[in-house]
Amino acid sequence: MTDQVHCAHILVKTEQEAKAIQERLKKGEKFATIAQAVSLCPSGKKGGDLGKFGRGKMVKEFETAAFALKKGEVSPVVKTKFGYHIIKRLE
Repeated sequence: MTDQVHCAHILVKTEQEAKAIQERLKKGEKFATIAQAVSLCPSGKKGGDLGKFGRGKMVKEFETAAFALKKGEVSPVVKTKFGYHIIKRLE
């Protein structure tokens, strides 16, 4: 079996925006709905779904956070050169 994860993410410009999204998630809003509404990544149109990816495909901070998640788990805010991400492991 290859070392891969299937994740979705929401990408925003500021840490403040990312924290506001985490609050929305805690209140029960659907991850995909928020991603479609606010994510700056083209994957937002698909609810943030990035598909499956292996190690070495994403920037280090993102990869480390994604591989640390369990199925269904949502990451804390992850800062990369692209902005601030909230990552959800799908499977």
